[in-house]
Amino acid sequence: MRAVLRFWRYLYGANPLHLLAMVGCFALVGYAVSFVYEDPSIVALAIWFVGAVLAHDLVLYPLYALADQPLTISRWARRRYGPRRPPLVPAINHVRAPVLGSAVLGLIYFPTIAGRGEDALRFTAGISTAPIYGNWLLITGVLFLGSAVIYAIRLGIAARARNVGS
Repeated sequence: MRAVLRFWRYLYGANPLHLLAMVGCFALVGYAVSFVYEDPSIVALAIWFVGAVLAHDLVLYPLYALADQPLTISRWARRRYGPRRPPLVPAINHVRAPVLGSAVLGLIYFPTIAGRGEDALRFTAGISTAPIYGNWLLITGVLFLGSAVIYAIRLGIAARARNVGS
């Protein structure tokens, strides 16, 4: 059985469950597309989708890979020039997660934050776009605060486990 899995990984490059998940995702996309297939705006939707994929792969991915460099460089410097013991809890994901959440929400609500679509929002929801920027800042603050609290708890647990072990 292990030889079959090893051969599968050699051919496919991942676990068979990965292929099953990908087939499921493509089936879900096909199901969703079947609802809009007859719609005349399907061409515009396809162009938008391809543009979004290209914008992500060619613009956004390099930008957030570049934004992640200070974190990875600081980890490298700490390992190279800092104390020889590994950190109790790596902080990198406690910074990445709230930044990603804030950035995604910022992109989603950017048109509303920028003041575009005031009439549409007032018509559909009956509210103004004025509080949305403040709400986004509040959510960003809560994301960073929550991540900092979780990091502090993990540091405390790791320090306690280190003290008990020695």
